[in-house]
Amino acid sequence: MEYLEKVQLWKNNLNLEPSLKKELDSMNEQELKEAFTTDLEFGTGGLRGILGAGTNRMNVYIVAKATLGFGRYLSKLSPVALSRGVAISHDNRHQSVEFARMSAEVLTSLGFRVFLFESLRPTPELSFAVRHFHCIGGIMITASHNPKEYNGYKIYDETGCQLVPKDADLVIKEINQITDYFNIEHDKNHELIQYIGKEVDEVYINEVKKIILRPNLNKDFKIVYTPLHGTGQVFAPQVLQSVGYDVVPLACQMTNDPDFSGVKTSNPENKEAYDEAIDLAKEIGAELVLATDPDADRLGIAVKHNGEYVLFTGNQTAALVFDYICRTRKELGTLPSDGYLFTTNVSSTLPIAIADNYGLKTEITLTGFKFIGEKAREMELTHRGTYVFGFEESYGCLISDCVRDKDSIQAILMLCETAAYYREKGMDLVDALNQVYEEYGYYKEGITNISLKGLEGAAKIQRIMDFFRTTDIALKDFKILTKDDVKLGIKTDILTDEKTKINLPSSNVIKYYLNDNMWFVLRPSGTEPKLKVYYGVKGTTQNDADEKLTKLSNEVLSIVNMIK
Repeated sequence: MEYLEKVQLWKNNLNLEPSLKKELDSMNEQELKEAFTTDLEFGTGGLRGILGAGTNRMNVYIVAKATLGFGRYLSKLSPVALSRGVAISHDNRHQSVEFARMSAEVLTSLGFRVFLFESLRPTPELSFAVRHFHCIGGIMITASHNPKEYNGYKIYDETGCQLVPKDADLVIKEINQITDYFNIEHDKNHELIQYIGKEVDEVYINEVKKIILRPNLNKDFKIVYTPLHGTGQVFAPQVLQSVGYDVVPLACQMTNDPDFSGVKTSNPENKEAYDEAIDLAKEIGAELVLATDPDADRLGIAVKHNGEYVLFTGNQTAALVFDYICRTRKELGTLPSDGYLFTTNVSSTLPIAIADNYGLKTEITLTGFKFIGEKAREMELTHRGTYVFGFEESYGCLISDCVRDKDSIQAILMLCETAAYYREKGMDLVDALNQVYEEYGYYKEGITNISLKGLEGAAKIQRIMDFFRTTDIALKDFKILTKDDVKLGIKTDILTDEKTKINLPSSNVIKYYLNDNMWFVLRPSGTEPKLKVYYGVKGTTQNDADEKLTKLSNEVLSIVNMIK
């Protein structure tokens, strides 16, 4: 259907939600093209888009359509799917409550039992709730760290893992068969909705606390915490306080504010997200600043070092925490001989070196924690190994697989324990990370986000990917050894032109492996109008690593910028 046909379909709907009708009437031709030419697609983070009218926007009709398709998919999985039910949660964003309610009502109209959280809750708790109630699936309404104009929709399988592509494709097939999304039934069987809340919090928190390795460490140091107005406010600071940490929540960001008005950005990957929290940390003399994103699946940190607050990347935090876990579990005799580290093909390779040192195996997945959750599920079913740790560079990790998504609550507990451990040795976390570098080498990673919005931007991203896919490139200061084209499923040895198969699902990702364990990756974002370019280098010193990273990023971007 052409976009103008879709526009007319919406304008002819006499019962169109009033705010959407008002917006539709005010849109110009370009805005209509952007909102209707394409439909929202499931990416690495599920369904995510700008709120508003249109098939390429997040609104109640798109949510109802997605839920009906998801419900039809689930009902085919098991004869008891309806009675097992679906767990639903949401974050603090505009229309999150309405979207969660719409999802619940569509499912109950199909006959599903629904476990609906009474108010906002973290994404990892939704994953836990699916497992706790033995549900057939789950829905989380969130746009994670995206700006306030966005909302989103994540779907989970019966193990609490986000649906991987082969399963999501079946849901999409069901969704695409729905033509009349304005009249989806969603107003029956409210008695099938069971509201849940504090009782699930208690079980989840008790399970998460089992990851604690050294309960008797000295915790006499101040920590500032901010949920960036998101779901971490529900219980994150209380969890730390309950095990003895001195946590001071940042009051101006401990509010359920969908406009994120008390913070410059809701993304803990951006340094501006910490400005107010660091101001409070300076005022009270805190040694750590913790920030979780709006759906509380990711953790960012700042560490006081020599009087300044140093921000860590997600790769650095993961490497430090993983090293501490391995070190401690080896000392306690609990490190499994068949243990596994799971990571992604755009994440630091430093944890892989740590895993090798401790005799653990490593498996690498595509970007998206659903692939790590899938590996955890596989471990549970096949008993071929033991899950120890999983992480991705975008500030997310998982320690206990009682959850099948990244979990900032677990990350907070283990990060603070790591800090307490090194503090007893007279070290802060910067000192500790430098110690890891001294042992394994100075690994450093970087990322360039190239924003290319709209239809024209999407076309530009495709031209860039096509160029790298079809052109033999060369770098001045680095030697390209192999190239992975994950979309085509082919690994190419640059020296011999020998081609082998890649054992990963097809995805629009290209990775180059360079000399001395260095690499870079090009990947269009699955949730935002961006092309992401990732880099990883290894140096003999910090300065050497810095110089290599600068050179590599400059060389790669010079090629990208030539493409029109």
